[in-house]
Amino acid sequence: MRRVLALTLILVVLTAAGCAGLTPQQQRMLSGGAIGAAGGAALGAIGGSAVLGAAVGGGAGVAAGAFWEDITKAFQGGQQRQ
Repeated sequence: MRRVLALTLILVVLTAAGCAGLTPQQQRMLSGGAIGAAGGAALGAIGGSAVLGAAVGGGAGVAAGAFWEDITKAFQGGQQRQ
């Protein structure tokens, strides 16, 4: 049990250290992809294909993360014009 815990801890530390040099946009893309893949897999499992759901959800999450700053600027600009 201790061995599994130690390996898990090492994996978490190495993963976190690998993400330390990402730009804010890259961080949004990574987290959006992970959240989208998890949500897509859950919905896909209900619909019959968790793998397809994860792929579609992950792609949508990455796209949303990549364009998040542009999306928020567009909504803020639209609210200011009214």
